[in-house]
Amino acid sequence: MKKKLKKLGIVIAILVIANVLVILFCNWKIEQKCKTSLYSNVIEIPINKVGLVLGTSKWLRDGRPNLYFKYRIDAAAALYKAGKIKYILVSGDNSFENYNEPREMHNELVKKGVPSEFIVLDYAGFRTLDSVVRCKKVFGQQKVTIISQPFHNKRALYIASKYGMKAVAFNAQDVNLYTGFKTQMREKLARVKVFIDLYLINKQPKFLGDKIEIGA
Repeated sequence: MKKKLKKLGIVIAILVIANVLVILFCNWKIEQKCKTSLYSNVIEIPINKVGLVLGTSKWLRDGRPNLYFKYRIDAAAALYKAGKIKYILVSGDNSFENYNEPREMHNELVKKGVPSEFIVLDYAGFRTLDSVVRCKKVFGQQKVTIISQPFHNKRALYIASKYGMKAVAFNAQDVNLYTGFKTQMREKLARVKVFIDLYLINKQPKFLGDKIEIGA
């Protein structure tokens, strides 16, 4: 019995170590791949026709404002006003009738002074992969400026590079570690999911559909 328990313990330890190594490798790979395409200074970032804002809810579950949302809107508006992007593609989840991330982003950008005619809504950005791939395949953008927090931008840039896109990313203000701890922990596993999606199961967006030309 003791020998069996010892063997079981060894197997569990090996599995735990293997999982940790996989997580570390996936995170390291994404960090290394994308570090030269990240910008935090409006002046330094290259000009692109379209900025892609990755969606998130405007509100947290407890009713407080979501700072990830607020800071992404602030960043997109700043890039537009600086002439670094001409159009803003807001991509998010609209799975339910009363839940509409793209519409919320549109409304807040208008409040920030971005004209509505320069904002394009993607209602099928259910995941980061969906948003990035649809940006290319539906909205026809080979070059794009991705807008989100640094941790999120890195994952999105990796996906974009896999699809042959010439993307850069602008880092919206991050949320302090205490507020964003759970999000940061989830991100570690989300990066492993990127490798599963891209290299093991060839995950595709939930919806594609007819092409939509931006700035037609």
